[in-house]
Amino acid sequence: MNLRALFLAAGAAVLLAQPAVAQRATARADTLRLSIGEAVTHAITDSDESRLSRLTLQVTDAQFGAARANSVPQLRFQGTNAQSLKNARGDIVGSAFQQSYTFQGTFIATQTLFQGGRIISAARAATKLRDASEFDAGETRARLAVDMQRSYLNATFFARIAELQERNLALSTERLQQVEQLEAAGRASRFDVLHARVQRANIEPLVFQSRNDRDNALLDLKRLLDLPMDRPVALTTVLDTGTIRAIVNASVADAAPEPVRGTVRSAELALMARTDAVRVARGSLMPTVNMNFNYGYLALPTKNGFPNRLGATAGEFCSPPSTTRLCQNSGFFADRSFGFTVNWALFDGFLTKSNIEIASAQRSIAETNLHQQREAASLDIARARAEFDRARASWNARGQTSAEAEESFQLAALRFKSGLSTQLEVTDSQFAMLTAQSNEIRALFDVYLATAELARVRGRAIPLPTGATIPVSSSSGLSSRASNTP
Repeated sequence: MNLRALFLAAGAAVLLAQPAVAQRATARADTLRLSIGEAVTHAITDSDESRLSRLTLQVTDAQFGAARANSVPQLRFQGTNAQSLKNARGDIVGSAFQQSYTFQGTFIATQTLFQGGRIISAARAATKLRDASEFDAGETRARLAVDMQRSYLNATFFARIAELQERNLALSTERLQQVEQLEAAGRASRFDVLHARVQRANIEPLVFQSRNDRDNALLDLKRLLDLPMDRPVALTTVLDTGTIRAIVNASVADAAPEPVRGTVRSAELALMARTDAVRVARGSLMPTVNMNFNYGYLALPTKNGFPNRLGATAGEFCSPPSTTRLCQNSGFFADRSFGFTVNWALFDGFLTKSNIEIASAQRSIAETNLHQQREAASLDIARARAEFDRARASWNARGQTSAEAEESFQLAALRFKSGLSTQLEVTDSQFAMLTAQSNEIRALFDVYLATAELARVRGRAIPLPTGATIPVSSSSGLSSRASNTP
């Protein structure tokens, strides 16, 4: 009986454990394992800013097509069906104009021969604006790649700081227990116990703050990735010191000249487009010459109804038939014409003058913007180099500090356990170890992000902590239409 009860209890335990196991498996399946490369790929392909840059490029492509359309022949069809209820011309002149019904279909081909250079200048301006949008899209991709890495590594950094604070709290708890045992054995005073308790209590707020910083950094990363805030995320990329050193050394050894910054190139193209816009406005002072060719058919039936034959004239179509005059058979007659049209606005209320002034002012604005972009690009490179040098020097100085601080803490703890040192020495060593480890992690993250930012402002491929690169330079995808000089 006891054996049977044992089997029943074991079976019930297995059945009860299965839902819990399934729930844990579901939780593990729902956890998103995310590498830094995947996060960057999402940023440059699916983020709102990336989509906006692509949509802007589509707009400029459409504007280029609209500007180019005026330079090619235009063909359209025009159909007319009219019925005259009262014809004054026919009443005045004669029955020859008394046509009650009209059917006409015409193909109209037009070609602009001269427009004062407006068509060519408008097409050039649209081309330059499209190329400027491509440079802007490249700059956006490069900035998103660096910003996403900064957010990802920021979440990783605060997670590591939280781990260090948890360890710091665990060490303080362990030392408090040790001091209490020493007090019970008569080897420590009440003061030592109170000091250990106060030290541990002072660490607890730091632990809570580090957890909050870790959670907030992870929430910010989820926001950038458009993930649900309650979705579990596991960050899988860990900075490797050897790989980061290779990336830093490659950046130091890169002595190639910097290409023109994407923002500067975009501003140059915008200035050239505004210059072409001035030519477009001035072109309105010149005449417009168009060539047109009309090919169609016209029918003037004597009674209502769609004509079903080609037109012909003969006496037999008269009513009554006649041998002395010709009448039409109410069919379609060929109607073709060819001509030229000259339009010249001799006075338009100073509209052209105002358009020229507007275009000239916009060109001046573009010149000022180009000057600002060149200054900003030079300043960005100088700042990025200064930050890179600072981060690299700080990182090199932290090479052995963390290991030495941990060894110092271990020795202080051992001396305190043996009664050869005071609790103050252990506390100082523990604080120094935490500071050294935090600074080492911060220095590693800073030097990598400084390297990535320097690569961005120099127009280089953006590095990844894995050693790979993302070719998101400002000129990526740019066609050969863009000229090299403004």
